[in-house]
Amino acid sequence: MSSSPHIFEATMENFQQEVMDASSSAPVLVDVWAEWCAPCKQLMPLLEKLANEYQGAFRLAKVNADEQEQLTASLGVRSLPTVILVKDGQAVDGFNGALPESEIRKVLEKHVQLPEEDPYEKAHRIWDEGDIDGALEILSDMNQKDPENLKVLIDLAQLKAENGDIETAEQVLESLPPEEKLQHQAKQLAARIKFLKQSAELPPVKDLEMALEQDPKDPNALHLLALHNVLQEKNAEAMALLIRLMQVDSKYKDEVAKTTFVELFEKLGNNNPDVRTYRRKLYTLMH
Repeated sequence: MSSSPHIFEATMENFQQEVMDASSSAPVLVDVWAEWCAPCKQLMPLLEKLANEYQGAFRLAKVNADEQEQLTASLGVRSLPTVILVKDGQAVDGFNGALPESEIRKVLEKHVQLPEEDPYEKAHRIWDEGDIDGALEILSDMNQKDPENLKVLIDLAQLKAENGDIETAEQVLESLPPEEKLQHQAKQLAARIKFLKQSAELPPVKDLEMALEQDPKDPNALHLLALHNVLQEKNAEAMALLIRLMQVDSKYKDEVAKTTFVELFEKLGNNNPDVRTYRRKLYTLMH
């Protein structure tokens, strides 16, 4: 049973109140399923995801066909899964079988209004999806409306850095109040800028990989290949190479492996699982 407030189990006893009557306030999507039904198990996670995404714009009622035989029969269900959209006490739409998410969205869009997404959250979502230009546009608009919002400003600077405008990102970093520079988001920006500036001086990956084939303990190749991985967001691979460098020569270039670890930890944040794993490995290696 889901813990979401937007999802509930429908029974013969609560169907009138929780589905038919409640659909006057918000549409209810009724999913009739069974434990033995493979397509039902494919469909259910999609419906639950959408119910949570819509944040109460519709509710998802799950009907276990085996446990609710009378209710299932009264709904006229002949195959599983069967999905029925109830609005204002009436069945207004529905489908049979496990449709792809895009098709389910089309059904919902005809009857349910998707709640407006918070601009900052949307910027980060499409940023994570790789749409740098789209995220830049949203954050730039937010920055124009509220120039004092340092969280937005720092994110905007980081996006500009990733888009190649390192100079602007550095100007933003330098303009921050001293106390703000100590905050995690600002430290992330500083680390990102440093890694990006280093990238211009890196030799090709193939050359570094060849150097390690010839000498697996080449400290320079280990360090520079780790930086390549950082820039490609291959953080676990980068940290593994830095551990190897520590094992080969922990003092190399004034303990550059340790320094790079610290900067990478700053960039990713303490909650990152790779950070937790490699922080322990680094501690073990140093002690």
